Amino acid sequence: MRAVTRFAASFLLVFGELAFGGMLAMAVPPFFRIERGFYKSSASIYLGAGLIAMIGLVLLAIRARPATQPGAVALWISAGLWMLFCIACAVYLSTLWTENAAIRARSFTTALATGLVAVACNAIVLKPESLGPLASCAYALTAVSSSIVLGFVSGAMLFGHWYLIDPNLPVDYLRDLVRITAIVLGVDVIALLFVIGIMAISGGAPAAAVASLFDSHAGLLSARIILGPVATGALIWMCWHTLKIPQTMAATGLLYIAVLSVLVGEMLGRFIMFRTALPL
Repeated sequence: MRAVTRFAASFLLVFGELAFGGMLAMAVPPFFRIERGFYKSSASIYLGAGLIAMIGLVLLAIRARPATQPGAVALWISAGLWMLFCIACAVYLSTLWTENAAIRARSFTTALATGLVAVACNAIVLKPESLGPLASCAYALTAVSSSIVLGFVSGAMLFGHWYLIDPNLPVDYLRDLVRITAIVLGVDVIALLFVIGIMAISGGAPAAAVASLFDSHAGLLSARIILGPVATGALIWMCWHTLKIPQTMAATGLLYIAVLSVLVGEMLGRFIMFRTALPL
């Protein structure tokens, strides 16, 4: 895969992560106790993110020459997986105007399953062949953990707005989302550290990539950590204490900023991936 194509596909992955992670976060609030407008608006946003990932990968695959090269085929496969995700999301979204619970449940589960596979495959496509099969697992692991963080932060932010429409909603619903967000953020940090460690001790090209990260891109790594997990963790902590008042609108404002911090961290991570081939 050409460097320009890999650079573009690296950032398209962020939209895919948002789509899958957001749909996963929608499973936390109790469906039958919340007005369906929340699910309709949120599912539409995550469907749009999935469409961006799919269309972007299709355009990259069309531009790839020759069309039969492994990189182009991998792009088509990733685009096809995101298409399946988008179809499942669209079916789920359509059922929110009906009472067909069976199709709703199956389409939602299908969306989560195809989204998980699409995120993993989309990430593995970005891996240089020189890194070997172990790096494929590392790429998939960090992509999935990052997508869950991005999805839960954005899902909590969207849910916080629903207290304007239904002020009588129990604040515990938002607390649950914030609590889970803090947990998955910690898991994501552990996954990043694990990947750096396992690739450092594996030798060869992966170890060389880790050495390059600390020798030539230490500043970029510091920005990735400080503007991403550290800033997000501080904002989630503030949000948790704000909900003890409870003040849902102030907490939603903090979640707005948390979404931005996660996005900045992810964009820096994709840039590090492009520069060093490490999935951070």
